[in-house]
Amino acid sequence: MDYSEISQLVADDMQAVNQLILKRLHSEVVLVNQLGKYIIKSGGKRIRPMLALQVAKACNYQGHKHIDVAAIIEFIHTATLLHDDVVDKSSLRRGKDTANQVWGNQAAVLVGDFLYSRSFEMMVDVGSMRVMEILSSTTNTIAEGEVLQLLNCHDASTTEEQYMDVIHSKTAKLFEAASQLGAVLAGSSERQEQHLAKYGMHLGTAFQLIDDVMDYQASAEEMGKNVGDDLAEGKPTLPLIIALQRSSRSEAQIIRDAIENGGLENIDNILQTIHKTNALDYTIDVAKNEVKLAISQLDCLNNSPYKSALEALSWMCIERTT
Repeated sequence: MDYSEISQLVADDMQAVNQLILKRLHSEVVLVNQLGKYIIKSGGKRIRPMLALQVAKACNYQGHKHIDVAAIIEFIHTATLLHDDVVDKSSLRRGKDTANQVWGNQAAVLVGDFLYSRSFEMMVDVGSMRVMEILSSTTNTIAEGEVLQLLNCHDASTTEEQYMDVIHSKTAKLFEAASQLGAVLAGSSERQEQHLAKYGMHLGTAFQLIDDVMDYQASAEEMGKNVGDDLAEGKPTLPLIIALQRSSRSEAQIIRDAIENGGLENIDNILQTIHKTNALDYTIDVAKNEVKLAISQLDCLNNSPYKSALEALSWMCIERTT
């Protein structure tokens, strides 16, 4: 099953999600409309809202609140992107100028705040305290993950375990919420709900790990952002952490200096070391294991095209680089 087949299963629902996103983006403040629509329409496969829709269908949900939940998930994700790009001083995302590059940091942060607050208005409209509980906890965890990442920046002593804690909070938590909420809306058992939450967590972890690989493997055009951004920002992602552990003293010192000081002055030498130490292969293997763990959680579902779509979606995370 390829992505077009996966998308086709929930095509009508996704169209409804996109319409709701545009409707709820509306504001009397022109800049909010301009900037919000710019980033919402700037690409991306809508994987997180897609998860909410597919899981709801896989759990045989018959209502329409999954449309609202999927749109909320995308609003929260978009808000985090706006804030991330300001914190990271990024100028390119998905091959386009970032919102902060076009309108400035202040506008990007404030519109990110608008998207967060609008998402909470939409949560109230869903009318479920359980949905509110999960999403409010999720936004808190994401914020904590961002702060953890900030603390790890320029810290060459960051361990693999510490880094995994960051991506569980910063990235995987929203995947977890999207999957869990599909089950919650369907009134699934607590056991099934927890299995699907774990599915999302493992999938989101794999997704981020492959993003880390692509920062050192893909071209700027393929990645949609500047190659080496993580290194330039002094972020010790897993490929760098493993290269540090496996390299010679002189090679490790070059990597350590790059993490501690930022910049891309020694990018060629560092890329050579990353490849020499098989750090990318190691990271891909960790991601593959996360995908296997994710798929194992789907045993709680009855066989259906939606379950098959969730399995296929999991492997697509890896296929972005292999």
